[in-house]
Amino acid sequence: MIKFHFVSLTIFKYIITEAVFSFLVSFGFFFGVFFINQILLMAQTILSKKVPFQQVILLLLYSFPTIIAMSAPFASLVGTLMTIGRLSSDNEILVMLSSGLSYSTIFVPTLVMGGVISLLSFFTNDVLLPAGTIRSNQLYRRIAVSTPALELGSNAVKRYKDTVIVTGAVIDNVIQDVFILDKTSDGQRRIVMAESAELTDSGRDGINLDLSEAFIQTSKEMARHDYEYGFSDFLEYRIPQDDLLQSATTVTPREMSSRDVGVAIEEKREALDKRLDEQYNSALAQALALEYALRHGPENQAWNRRSGSAANFTQEIQNTAILKRDRSLQNYRIEYNKKFSQPFGALAFVFLAVALGLFARKSGQMVGFFFGVLISVGYWSLLFVGQTMGLRLGYSAFWTMWLPDILSLSIGIVLSIIRVLR
Repeated sequence: MIKFHFVSLTIFKYIITEAVFSFLVSFGFFFGVFFINQILLMAQTILSKKVPFQQVILLLLYSFPTIIAMSAPFASLVGTLMTIGRLSSDNEILVMLSSGLSYSTIFVPTLVMGGVISLLSFFTNDVLLPAGTIRSNQLYRRIAVSTPALELGSNAVKRYKDTVIVTGAVIDNVIQDVFILDKTSDGQRRIVMAESAELTDSGRDGINLDLSEAFIQTSKEMARHDYEYGFSDFLEYRIPQDDLLQSATTVTPREMSSRDVGVAIEEKREALDKRLDEQYNSALAQALALEYALRHGPENQAWNRRSGSAANFTQEIQNTAILKRDRSLQNYRIEYNKKFSQPFGALAFVFLAVALGLFARKSGQMVGFFFGVLISVGYWSLLFVGQTMGLRLGYSAFWTMWLPDILSLSIGIVLSIIRVLR
């Protein structure tokens, strides 16, 4: 009894060591692929704008949690396939089974490793990723001040909530020929033109454009002939940080913790319920108006408005259907499920990889690596298709995100049962 325990522990450590080594090799491969992809994404928006090298490196470092969270589950699949493939090609699995050991000797170490990888991947995705996003946004804000071409590029048009900014050439930190269209706080239209502008940081309030040789004109919305204008050697124009950096600093549900996403889902659901109640009341009012016209017949004046009431009722029904398909809420639900399904996909992957490896007679590590990459591509495709269908067609967020994991685990269980019973 004591000897069997010692041998099992030895084999456990042996398989874990082999699996960890293969996992690290696979992780390096996927990390490199996603890292290169991240560099390519940054090339157009960051590298081409002559941003200081040190700040580019920091932006890349802050993107590491995203890359790690994506790489770990796929690396667990490929690494396990490589491990089982190597053990099969060297007949070590056959020796273990011939020695009276059960299949659990192989499953237990790999599943333990898969569970650890899943937990670490979830921690990276749920804790380190939001923290990295916050740091990245703060750094991007500083870069935008020192490198205005990053956000306000040369000869570009930038549109924000109520503001359109047209810029000329950007030389060093100075923007030439600035043209601004916006609205004032009291709803007046405003035109601002300046020969040049320089970005300065105004702290938490946002970012200032220090305009030189400026011209400003304001006019009322309903009375265009009533306007005012003026000239100034210097004019300070403030752009709220949320507007200026909205495309880069808006935190999406992908970059939030699961707890924050859950809270946001509840808030959005309550807001949607409130809007639906209002929409139902509006549709009911149109239905009652139509019913009143039809009941009282031609003798009532409402009869002449029956066509309009019917059209309004139909429109209200269509508006209700559109409102139910709240894409923002659906996006949050999808990302919430994805925060769990993707990290814990490592556990399903390991189960599938062991089951596939046990069927291989003489596979080897390279064959395992090849099949692992193919399965990873298939899994990613299913995840992408599921996310697209969930957003566009409103399919269940749970099933669209968990279906690849469920399929992997189910196939692994079926193959394992067949292998054990043979």
